[in-house]
Amino acid sequence: QVQLLESGGGLVQAGGSLRLSCAASGRTFSSSAMGWYRQAPGKLRELVASITTGGTTNYAGSVKGRFTISRDNAKNTLYLQMNNLKPEDTAVYYCNTARSLWPWGQGTQVTVSS
Repeated sequence: QVQLLESGGGLVQAGGSLRLSCAASGRTFSSSAMGWYRQAPGKLRELVASITTGGTTNYAGSVKGRFTISRDNAKNTLYLQMNNLKPEDTAVYYCNTARSLWPWGQGTQVTVSS
């Protein structure tokens, strides 16, 4: 059974938009603070956005004002709306709890060309 399944990545030009989705199963999604993480080759995985069980959000400074995290507890799904994408946003994007407590999924590749 898949625990975390990310989707929605792709190739986009700078200034474009993408919407990522994360379907969770086998965990207590609705009772967990969640986050989106990203990792580029040779770099550490970093938390870019988080959302509490009540819907309070927080963002890394590099994406604040451009990305929006949201959740649908009825669907056990996490979303990341990414606008005004920049080449430095290129990475594999992952979802997990806000404390990285669950096994990592496959991630979804986001590539932004300039």
